[in-house]
Amino acid sequence: MEIPLHISFRGMAPPQNIKERIEERVGRLERFFDRITSCRVVVSAPHRHHHKGKLYHVAISLGVPGGELVVNRDPAGKHAHEDVYVALRDAFNALQRQLRDHVRRKRGDTKTHEAPPHGRIARLFDGYGFIETPDGREIYFHRNSVTNDSFDRLAAGAEVRFVAMDGESEKGPQASTVSPLGKRHIVE
Repeated sequence: MEIPLHISFRGMAPPQNIKERIEERVGRLERFFDRITSCRVVVSAPHRHHHKGKLYHVAISLGVPGGELVVNRDPAGKHAHEDVYVALRDAFNALQRQLRDHVRRKRGDTKTHEAPPHGRIARLFDGYGFIETPDGREIYFHRNSVTNDSFDRLAAGAEVRFVAMDGESEKGPQASTVSPLGKRHIVE
């Protein structure tokens, strides 16, 4: 393990093999993301309930470039946290989810939807027209394909986005939806 790891116990003696379990979980995090700068784990047994016994509390602070990820698992109402190993597992699972999200944000992995194709109105006729795409293709569209009933406000040269239909009509490739790009491209 390359990163500095600080483990402390409060209100309890360390159970057998718990340090090894913590080191193993931190090692897994380090294999997933090798830029972790520090890790501090505090295991405590602050709550003693008459009917529930001790409820363990686990706090983990993980140093990463650009900040710190913190998990502070509150045992209130969780009978599972009567077992220190279960409390530890839950805390590390939550930290792993946070780390995965942190890595995605740093890499810029966000869900993106591909923008629909765009083009310019090449020609307009009575009730239909043609879009010229940047690669020179012409796409036919009917007035009913234009969004917001704005066919009559379109002009040659106006920029539009469109959704092409699978297959072709008798006039060639066809757009099922045509959306003008902003008011500056529509003749009022």
